[in-house]
Amino acid sequence: VAKLRSSWGVLLGLMVLIYGSHAPLITLTKVDGRVPFNPSSCVVMIELAKLLISLVTLVLTGGASALRAPLHLVLVAPYAVPAVLYALNNNLVVLMQAYMDPSSYQVLSNLKIASTALLYSVCLGKRLRPVQWLALGLLMGAGVCHSYSSLDLGELEGDEAEEGPRLHITAWGLLLVLVYCLISGLAAVYTERVLKSQKLPLSLQNIYLYVFGVAINGLSSFSSVASEKSFLEGYSGVVWIIIAGQAANGLLMSVVLKHGSGITRLFVISCSIQQFKNLCLDLL
Repeated sequence: VAKLRSSWGVLLGLMVLIYGSHAPLITLTKVDGRVPFNPSSCVVMIELAKLLISLVTLVLTGGASALRAPLHLVLVAPYAVPAVLYALNNNLVVLMQAYMDPSSYQVLSNLKIASTALLYSVCLGKRLRPVQWLALGLLMGAGVCHSYSSLDLGELEGDEAEEGPRLHITAWGLLLVLVYCLISGLAAVYTERVLKSQKLPLSLQNIYLYVFGVAINGLSSFSSVASEKSFLEGYSGVVWIIIAGQAANGLLMSVVLKHGSGITRLFVISCSIQQFKNLCLDLL
């Protein structure tokens, strides 16, 4: 039992470190205030890395025979849903910027904690104890307070400074952020349900999951006519570190969803907020 707890502690600690370092690493890649690489191509590379690692893991663990077994649509099709949901959310993040300021998005996106917990209880039939609901409420409140305290007040002067930061969001923006939080929670809960409902090796399940991830994100990336950057343009050593870290984080998250719960995922993300703050202070 002690060894198991130690393993989970190392796993969750590593995830917090990767989550918390993501934004600072992206900041390090910026040139003249702009990200020099194509973000959509980075997502494709992350999905591809996860797919290749899952494939190698399956072979090394003696599960290669599963790849030669006939595929059943009923078995594989459910793994397309998370890929579609995450791709939809990636586009929603961009669309929302037209209807709200970034600070409003930063604050309101914490609502995905509540949506994930609610869907976890409804869709998976897992009843949360009152103390767990209280903990999640405190977690969401802490996230909102942290996001609000991080708003840039440097440009406000006079009466504006006394009034506090001016958040701007339209009715469409509010609707979109609610949809975003709902989809985020649904994707996490649905993925957990699929992983736990099928008695398959996790590496094989990851292969199914990331094949769809590569396909859908690849189509989105290559069909984008708005991007002025080529697929691998602007890639540096830091970008490859980001890809490696996010690939590892995705694989570790699948372990959490398979053997733990989506609620654990929420606490990992929230703990990464403090890690993010510490790393930012180190970079300043």
